[in-house]
Amino acid sequence: MQQDIYLKRINSNIWKMYIVSIVHWFILTIPILVLFFQDNGLSMAQVFLLQAIFSVIIVIFEIPSGYFADKIGRKISIVLAAILVVIALAVYSFSYSFFGFMIAEIIYAVGAGFISGADSALLYDSLVELKREDEYKAVEGRMSAFGNFSEGIASIIGGFIALISFRHAFYVETFTMMIGIFVALSLTEPRRHPSGSNDAPMKELLKAVKYALHDNKEIKWLMIYSGMLSIATYSMVWFIQPYWKQVGVPLAMFGILWAILQFSVGGFSLLAHKIEKYFGKAKTIVVLAPLVVIAYLGLAFSKSIWAIGFIFIFYLVRGIRIPLFNAYINELVPSHIRATVLSVGRFVNRMIFVIFGPFIGWFADVYTMEQAFLMSALFFFICCGVSLFFMRKCKTI
Repeated sequence: MQQDIYLKRINSNIWKMYIVSIVHWFILTIPILVLFFQDNGLSMAQVFLLQAIFSVIIVIFEIPSGYFADKIGRKISIVLAAILVVIALAVYSFSYSFFGFMIAEIIYAVGAGFISGADSALLYDSLVELKREDEYKAVEGRMSAFGNFSEGIASIIGGFIALISFRHAFYVETFTMMIGIFVALSLTEPRRHPSGSNDAPMKELLKAVKYALHDNKEIKWLMIYSGMLSIATYSMVWFIQPYWKQVGVPLAMFGILWAILQFSVGGFSLLAHKIEKYFGKAKTIVVLAPLVVIAYLGLAFSKSIWAIGFIFIFYLVRGIRIPLFNAYINELVPSHIRATVLSVGRFVNRMIFVIFGPFIGWFADVYTMEQAFLMSALFFFICCGVSLFFMRKCKTI
């Protein structure tokens, strides 16, 4: 009887994690965030510096927070993340300078670190308890899709709120994010299978990091390649709004266009496991790199409103990458270090951005956005090519 109740609660984790994703990505401020920064006197270099600071904080907290989730609990990690995000948004709401935004980004980054890895680990272990782990790609795809659809709807609403005031979008978002705290509190922690090790916490943590970045070559190169694709799409996010402004897109359309992008990535996330099944794992992995290079080249050589179509390629790659690469890594990792290893993957992503982000922001300020796109195409062509070479060597593809 108790086992039935436990399994029923574990089963409820799936739809509750969908809600957590929906609330977490109901970001009203995204379609106007760069314009909000510029309205408060920030340059593009400062915008990318803020994101680099965000990434540095995540780099610091990413792996320890994953270890925290593995040892203390994935549920409490997600609850802490929800609370910190609300605090960060409140700080944003009443800040008017680079320093204030930096404080908000730091708090937000700590919150992002706590949910990073914990969400996918809790979802995967819940499916393991239900003996449904073979459904993970589809379930993770749905969780990602619901988050993207939520971001899309929020973008439309946020775009119209921004017509009143950019800052009003932050006020409203602060209150809506509070819902996530209550949903996170209702989650049930799935059983984990300890390693049986008597190592001290720091030694155990370092062993997990070494396992991900050195011992298991397949995981290492999956993480590096996934990180390159992640930064290729993430970097583009911060150029989209200035690009739209440059080609003459009306402000009222920003939220609607952003919503269309989020709906598209949500759709690709839902279809990711079917796309992989149709083309096969190797072809699906390999084709993602040339797609981002083509998209950057297309934007570099086509300065018109019609070139917006190239932006959708980034969202196709993002939609496919998240559920598939999370699944590939989860399948290779034992339960007791799952959140830690997933956090190592996010750590790799952020380290790449810390190096690349501020440079490409500075490059766009000093030269032009088009030249920054060309530089990005060259960078990702080389780095993704090297990653694919080693993945081939490890027989991943």
